[in-house]
Amino acid sequence: MTDRRGGKRVIVNAAIVQLRPVTRQKKSLRVLLGTLLVYAFLVATNLGEFWPFSIYPMFSQGGIPWSRAVVREVPDDSVRWESTRLEHLPGDPYPLAQHGIDHIDLANFVSKTEIWDDDRLAALRKMFGEDELDRRHLLVLRARGRISASDLVILSFEPYVLLTHDETMSSDHLPR
Repeated sequence: MTDRRGGKRVIVNAAIVQLRPVTRQKKSLRVLLGTLLVYAFLVATNLGEFWPFSIYPMFSQGGIPWSRAVVREVPDDSVRWESTRLEHLPGDPYPLAQHGIDHIDLANFVSKTEIWDDDRLAALRKMFGEDELDRRHLLVLRARGRISASDLVILSFEPYVLLTHDETMSSDHLPR
């Protein structure tokens, strides 16, 4: 049953309810608001990271300084705890993927940790596993990159944590 304005009348519990047709503007606004709410929820629950933009920063954040994590296998526990350049990195590269460690998870862990207390150090140690640390000394460094005024890429590597079979040593520069 329709009335003069084109709306529909529906009988609900013996009462007549007038339903107005939803205009295209209202429907578009609802879809837009719903999309923004879902996006805001996803970004808010992931420390501001949203999948397409955190995995591929070269497309979305070109020219912005960046930070990643690098792991090196060092021969012993004598580490210089000062920032260094790529050509002066100690030891050999440690292949994260071969040992079941996701490099993005490690990079986020290292770059987003604000306070390096005992719990965070234990979590980092657990990421590598005790069996792996029985055979190796692993140095976790924070790699930082930026573009200089002359359009050169500047890389620096700051040692954060040294993991050995019986000890976890951290840099004095880490906030505790």
